[in-house]
Amino acid sequence: MVRIPSGRRATVATPPGGPVSTTPDSRTALRICPLCEATCGLTLTIEGTRVTGARGDRDDVFSQGFICPKGASFGAVDADPDRLRTPLVREDGELREATWEEAFDAVAAGLRPVVERHGPHAVGIVLGNPNVHTMAGALYPQVLLAGLGTHSLFTASTLDQMPKHVSSGLLYGDANAIPVPDLDRTDHLLLIGANPLESNGSLCTAPDFPGKLKALKQRGGTLTVIDPRRTRTAKLADRHVAIRPGTDATLLAAMAHVLFEEKLTDLGELAPLVQGLDEVADAVRDFTPEAAAEACDIDADTIRTLARELAAAPTAAVYARIGSCTVPHGTLASWLVDVLNILTGNLDQPGGVLFPQAATDKTPRPAGPGRGFALGRWHSRVSRYPEAKGELPMAALAEEIDTATADGEPVRALIAVAANPVLSAPDGERLDKALDSLDFMVSVDPYLNETSRHAHVVLPPPPPAQSPHHDFAFNTLAIRNQVRYTRAAVPLEPGRMAETEILARLVLAATGLHGADPSAVDAMVIDQTLGKSVKEPHSPVHGRDPRELAAALTGESGPERRLDMMLRLGPYGDGFGLRPEGLNLDKLLDQPHGIDLGPLQPRLPQPLKTRSGRVELLPRPIADDLPRLRDALRERPEGLVLVGRRHLRSNNSWMHNIPALTGGTNRCTLHIHPDDAERLGVRDGAPVRVKGAGGEVTAPAEVTDGVRRGVVSLPHGWGHDRPGTRLTHAAESPGVNVNQLLDGSLLDPLSGTAVLNGVPVDVAPTGATL
Repeated sequence: MVRIPSGRRATVATPPGGPVSTTPDSRTALRICPLCEATCGLTLTIEGTRVTGARGDRDDVFSQGFICPKGASFGAVDADPDRLRTPLVREDGELREATWEEAFDAVAAGLRPVVERHGPHAVGIVLGNPNVHTMAGALYPQVLLAGLGTHSLFTASTLDQMPKHVSSGLLYGDANAIPVPDLDRTDHLLLIGANPLESNGSLCTAPDFPGKLKALKQRGGTLTVIDPRRTRTAKLADRHVAIRPGTDATLLAAMAHVLFEEKLTDLGELAPLVQGLDEVADAVRDFTPEAAAEACDIDADTIRTLARELAAAPTAAVYARIGSCTVPHGTLASWLVDVLNILTGNLDQPGGVLFPQAATDKTPRPAGPGRGFALGRWHSRVSRYPEAKGELPMAALAEEIDTATADGEPVRALIAVAANPVLSAPDGERLDKALDSLDFMVSVDPYLNETSRHAHVVLPPPPPAQSPHHDFAFNTLAIRNQVRYTRAAVPLEPGRMAETEILARLVLAATGLHGADPSAVDAMVIDQTLGKSVKEPHSPVHGRDPRELAAALTGESGPERRLDMMLRLGPYGDGFGLRPEGLNLDKLLDQPHGIDLGPLQPRLPQPLKTRSGRVELLPRPIADDLPRLRDALRERPEGLVLVGRRHLRSNNSWMHNIPALTGGTNRCTLHIHPDDAERLGVRDGAPVRVKGAGGEVTAPAEVTDGVRRGVVSLPHGWGHDRPGTRLTHAAESPGVNVNQLLDGSLLDPLSGTAVLNGVPVDVAPTGATL
């Protein structure tokens, strides 16, 4: 059981560099940063109700004072004058300001007729990336989904990490069982398609990722980066391998081949828990380094060296991210990452990759066989794409709205929560038109952006300083077990509504309970959760009275009571008095800088939920997809291929309206290698046309040897030039929408993830013929 450190209830911290200068009207308050996956602790300086400064909280148990430019700009993000302050309701074709009552009346009147006439699947739900950065986004969308019963769910996952969820589901039986690299203890780190010096990590929650990579090298460890661009992370590496985009799975399969061929596999303690080893050896037999070399544009000796170094390291971790996911073989690449970690005995081992244990995880069940993981339980209407983890491909959203078929109703109404798919999904032009054809649309969004401008009702959440924060999702991916919670740093402004209440009222309006007290949603979840928990033999509250347990919950609101419940029922919890030394909300509030729960520990076999109760190394869907990868050994791209890129001062499309986070190197330019520029007659700084299957865009060229020959790069999230938005600063330098180059037809078949990287494009100076 975790030992809760003694401490005082406090809301003030001294930031690095000494005390914050204050006045009689100023104070400091703590806040966990919601602007990327690093989840750093901040110390905010507040003048009245305005955040005037942000520094790293050096006493934060997880981030220990680290801060990046996004966190430092918290006050500017919070006070953006373009943030909506009141709801908007469409009347006679125009959006006007409205009261909250008018807005939710309109939501109920717009959604319920669609459900009643056409069924629940005619209502689509779109969840964007910012959802996982808020408490409301973690607590209410699943309630909304369950209440509506719709299969028409589209999220940012199928533009990002869904291949990792699918591979984890197939390997371990749980799509959310994602092992993370033990950055603080590993001797050898192999990064593929990841640039954590810019992104601060992804599916690996790690404040100060740059510092951790430097510490790895200082203790004598090795950092290898596989990336077609010489990123900031690649510049730090001991070895940078500039792979041909889209061939990550081929490289990883060849490395696995070497491990088998040279008898370098050593599963160690994992061996009794793994089935299918011989089958994997046979499956990668054709992927010799020589066969993979030409496809990857990496010589065979380098491939062998990568495999040998991985096997020889005392501890090692292979970690791959979006560059390896948003490609034609994204799920196979994600699977092979885990295969390499398993073959070298580094899964579930200190210094390798381990499964985090978050404080709000469900009570760990006893190890043993589970239900397993299934794909394709239902399909999209038009292209018959299979669902993955309950989701349909975001790339299919436009056709699910604008195309009629004999197989079910098209999506006629849409609920978009913190989502801007017009910029983030392929072929935004088609989606733009499709959204205009909807019977009804509601957006929960602080901005009138490229997507929410189509809504009939816009419900704006308050700025982050006015909201409490706990990281439900990111703590399940953290490189160290810890728990933190910060209440709102600034009182809710008059006229605003808490995001938790907005989503609770949205649940009621969408499910035919409009007008009920929004607290009923939290009460229902608490009653259902406790009612189920008391029936589970492994639960700490087995056999108890759920009403008695509910009465014991503390907290100032329904969301806080739900957090208290999850903490008490969780792996470190007090079990509602069963374990008095355990965790609950009051104890967490007593530790405003958080509670350290210790380094990650080996957990297998407990996390396994496969039908066999073991790691199923070669699941049938993976085996069935491998012939496609074998065919790719013979494929060679003609001409240029496109990849994206990330900047430290951005996070997808939702920060380009902040002056402090744009400009400088954070610009929408086309990176092109000098040799390719000379061959095509492209001059540095001159406009060039880029054409893909979905359309073409024009952007300034930036000639640089930071990208390999044959590859060009455009950043994601730009294209803020559509009429009807209220993004003043973003519109001044709108950039272009890279996803408009894609027609949405190319997906990873297992996960439904859009292929956003390694796609062929034509490039020419403006005025030249493409």
